[in-house]
This record gives sequence, structure tokens and C-alpha cells, in this order.
Amino acid sequence: MGRTFNREFASYGQVHPGYALEGLLRAMESIPMPEQGTDYRPSMPELEGADCFRALEDRAFGGMPIQVGMCWGHNTKLNCLEYHRSSEFNLGTVPFVLLLAHQWEVEDGVLDTDKVAAFYVPAGTLVEIYATSLHYAPCHVDATEGFRVAVVLPRGTNTEKPELTDLPGESRRLWARNKWLLAHPDSAEAKTGAQVGLRGWNTDIAETRA
Repeated sequence: MGRTFNREFASYGQVHPGYALEGLLRAMESIPMPEQGTDYRPSMPELEGADCFRALEDRAFGGMPIQVGMCWGHNTKLNCLEYHRSSEFNLGTVPFVLLLAHQWEVEDGVLDTDKVAAFYVPAGTLVEIYATSLHYAPCHVDATEGFRVAVVLPRGTNTEKPELTDLPGESRRLWARNKWLLAHPDSAEAKTGAQVGLRGWNTDIAETRA
């Protein structure tokens, strides 16, 4: 399993030091864990009230309006991969694992899951995931504590998508605003209409592939 600061990670994203993130981490820790599975909210006022909000907006996104939400709970599987038209910044209260691939590895609308790489992110590390990196829900390292990961994106991302009447090519993957999704056929998202675009083993970091 890779680490976020090794050379292999450089094509997927980068680590951003120098931010005062203690207030955001405390706010994240105050959110109760879901009873099972994962939860995600694109924008959370209790997180956007943290002292680092303005620094993230001005420095990380160059002054663009942002939102700070969170993905949290328990997960070990790939299930889907998504991408945006911008970078995404993540921050965990505990260590977590990101499953990533490159957009340019998608061929004819399909990605082989053998292309997916796993990266360990230490607690309290602010990491940028490039717009060209496919990603989805984090995976927990310790099942007893799960994960809490802040998700910082341009404001409006992952909210209701526009109504499109013509869906050629990539538009068929549009799952939410500024969110294009490739689903594994075994995923809940595929069963509710997401375009199937992942081929192969549904990566599970808790299991060894047979």
C-alpha cells in the first residue's frame, strides 16, 4: 500500500502543509458516526465555521467559493470511482486509505480495476486529489474507529445535477453537479441507475484477491 508522500503518489495529488487545521479536526470529531456504512454531506456549517475556512478558500482554491463537507463511517470497498472538474482536498481525523486511478486509464468508458492504487493518508494530513484522479469514498484503517474525512470542493459540487435531455458519451456518467461517476456492477449505485464503468474485482482492502 502506497503512502501519500512517495513518488508514486505525485501523479494523483500532493500533500499541503502549513494550514492550521486543529479547529476543523475538532469540529469533525464532534459529528456522530453513522450506525452502519458511510454518510456524506457536501456542505456542513459546523465545519465551514472553522478558522481555516478562509485560508482553504483563498490559498487552496485561489479565492474560488468553496464548501467543506465530510464523508464518514466504515468502508473497505471500491464500489465506484468519480471525478470532478477541479481538485478535491481531504483531511482525516484518523488515518485512512484512498483508492485512486487516473482518468487517462479509462478506455471506451471503462476502467479495469487492476489500475486502482491504494494510498495511506496519515491523520491530520491535508491532501489534494487532482481533477484527473478518479476517487470515491475513503476506506477505514481501523474498523473500531472508522473514518472521518473532510471533503473540500468548489461550492455546489455533489448537489443536484442539471437536467440533461441529450446524454452522449461522458454526459451519461453525470451523477451529481460537477460529479461524473463510474460504477462497479456490484455497487448499490449501479443498481440505482449509475453507469457501469468498472470492470474486474470490486477492490476490497480487507480481503486478499483470490
